Amino acid sequence: MTNILDKIIANKREEVQREKAILSLSLLEEKITDINNKYSFKEVLVNSPTGIIAEFKRRSPSRDWIFKDAKVEDVIPLYSKNGASAISVLTDIDFFGGTLVDLELARNLTTIPLLRKDFMVDEYQLYQAKLAGANAILLIASALSIQETKLLAAKAKELGLDVLLEIHNEQELGHINDNVDVVGVNNRNLGSFVTDVQISFDLADKIPDEFVKISESGISQPQTVIELQQAGYKGFLMGENFMKTPNPGKSLEEFIIQLK
Repeated sequence: MTNILDKIIANKREEVQREKAILSLSLLEEKITDINNKYSFKEVLVNSPTGIIAEFKRRSPSRDWIFKDAKVEDVIPLYSKNGASAISVLTDIDFFGGTLVDLELARNLTTIPLLRKDFMVDEYQLYQAKLAGANAILLIASALSIQETKLLAAKAKELGLDVLLEIHNEQELGHINDNVDVVGVNNRNLGSFVTDVQISFDLADKIPDEFVKISESGISQPQTVIELQQAGYKGFLMGENFMKTPNPGKSLEEFIIQLK
């Protein structure tokens, strides 16, 4: 079986090199004028009654297009209005149909925390995220060495970005470090794209309590969120469940009503 993650990461490294050739890291650094984090991803999850992180995602390698013509200006304001604690914006074009422009547009449409959801392999992407208005970035343990995770997490904190570290199994717990704010358990295997929410329940007690815990992928029922909350999770990253409907913002609102 082809490992989808390996394919995505190889493609991402080439993409970053092309972007650096257009705009150097030093020029990108010069554009960063404010390293304050006005809307903390971590804090909003700690204080949120629902913890729903609504994701803007047009497609996925696991099912191709979900909502091909989805527009940021149609979805983000309703996500914000209808109860999302934070919003995740996919910025990978080749596999997820997203761009940094989506993130920039989202920043102009909401004041709740924004997560840049992408495959981070280079500090260059952290500067991009900051410049586009992200409050948090994702680091995927299965895509990085422990040393790479440490270096990227430290650089993210220097830039005033919260760090969401994503793990999928017990072996990846070693990637957790002092610059991580939130630990997410991805219920989807990024190599095969098989999804099993049981993974979050199995890892709940293995993640140190000082870290905010979130569960990602494969969540579609309010009862699952309630059970995960009881297991210690404060956040729930959900995209496909909302984006597969004609009105993602309305679907979010209806889901949250069922949680109350």
